[in-house]
Amino acid sequence: MKVVLKTYPKEVIEKFTEHVYQSTEAFNWLILNDYKELVATLDAIRDDKKAFEYLIKTKHYHLAAFVNAVWDDEDAMEFLIQVKQPDWAACARVIDGDEKAEQVLLKLNKKHFVELAYAIQSRIREDGDRFSSPIYVFQSIFNFKKYLK
Repeated sequence: MKVVLKTYPKEVIEKFTEHVYQSTEAFNWLILNDYKELVATLDAIRDDKKAFEYLIKTKHYHLAAFVNAVWDDEDAMEFLIQVKQPDWAACARVIDGDEKAEQVLLKLNKKHFVELAYAIQSRIREDGDRFSSPIYVFQSIFNFKKYLK
């Protein structure tokens, strides 16, 4: 299967990073400049199944693989390498705490991918904290609507 992948200039990755940090301006910029797939990538990382399906449907396979690689899927990591997407692969490794991957990105002048990795890592932790907080657990226990579906 021949895969044609969209490449992203540094400015776009920087806007994506700002979006991860919840910048409304960056979100709007990504949408208006036709980078909806990057918005979907963050949503898919945050476990939005429809966002992941969007990435597949719109043939952004490298971003779908990146999402899976973030969650330690070695097959997805291998796919990123096969389709010559080492920046995305290294970014996923940095999210997982791989200091060597971070050093490689920095040596290659790809600090924007390192910054993206830390932004995503922070957002994952933030989401984890929110979903494990006593208030969330209490609300979930008493959310009977989800059991009535």
